[in-house]
Amino acid sequence: MDIQIENADGVLTITLARPAKKNAITSAMYQTIADALGDAEEDKSVRAILIRGSEGNFSAGNDLEDFMKSPPKDEHAPVFQFLHRISTAQKPIVAAVSGVAVGVGVTLLLHCDLVYAADTAVLSLPFVQLGVCPEAASSLLLPRVAGYQIAAEKLLLGEPFDALEAHRIGIVNRVVPAAELDAFAAKQAAKLAALPASSLRVTKALMKQAGGVDVAARMAEEGQHFGAMLRSPEAREAFTAFFEKRKPDFRQFA
Repeated sequence: MDIQIENADGVLTITLARPAKKNAITSAMYQTIADALGDAEEDKSVRAILIRGSEGNFSAGNDLEDFMKSPPKDEHAPVFQFLHRISTAQKPIVAAVSGVAVGVGVTLLLHCDLVYAADTAVLSLPFVQLGVCPEAASSLLLPRVAGYQIAAEKLLLGEPFDALEAHRIGIVNRVVPAAELDAFAAKQAAKLAALPASSLRVTKALMKQAGGVDVAARMAEEGQHFGAMLRSPEAREAFTAFFEKRKPDFRQFA
């Protein structure tokens, strides 16, 4: 199974388990996660959610081959179901980030409540390099968290940055040694699970309330641009170059 789901002691643990592809996410994986998050909202035994990767990596983002074969067609596509679920989740979400975190492997963190990273983690947001635009309302949320200039550097240049920088700009709560990450994140999730569920829900709702409508609107706007840009010559060149393992040449496009 590319997604492993475990419900124990009040914590629903979602593990991205596709290590051969650095846990790159397929459409089927998005659907499984979306369904798990939806079920968690209705399951009273679930009091907190933990999202983690496997075998040293968090996620290399979208599986580009799968993505090009089955691009999202509308708001009912698995990726959009996932983004809706994680952005509107009422229960607290903890993320444990190790190794590689690329694209949606970073933007999903902006919807989590507590994010812990291994000291070996490397994050990147290469949307522009792929000829598309950001998603998951990251064009709204990252400037809010990090400030415009920092967000511009990360989203426009798309260059990798380490866990310490992710902590400095506010994406990550704490950086811990890689060998301790899973245990530490699980401990934090267990702390949440032991707290009054209603207090957690209301407190999270109050903090999220002001930006909820903005987030949904920005996701929809990004989705429209993203879909159009996927069909652009620039995106075609970027994806072709990726599969051919060469550097793309965008100079031919105005």
